[in-house]
Amino acid sequence: MKRTQVQIPEHLYKKLKELAAREEISLAEVIRRAAEYLLRLYPEYKQAESDWQPPEPKDLGQFLIEDSEWRIKANTNNRILS
Repeated sequence: MKRTQVQIPEHLYKKLKELAAREEISLAEVIRRAAEYLLRLYPEYKQAESDWQPPEPKDLGQFLIEDSEWRIKANTNNRILS
């Protein structure tokens, strides 16, 4: 993946940030999805769907808390381990 810097007008930036927050995704993901959509409108730029594959997930081990409690723990400052 490439990293780049773009300049976006303030009003557009605010709308994109609002969309990202509403969809619970990053601003970068909003912009990636917008770019993919735009390229679908121009078939001469369309890439093969199989060009990119996500990386294989890593085994992070066993969960240290009950399934019913993980959201609460994730949204608080409490530490799982002392």
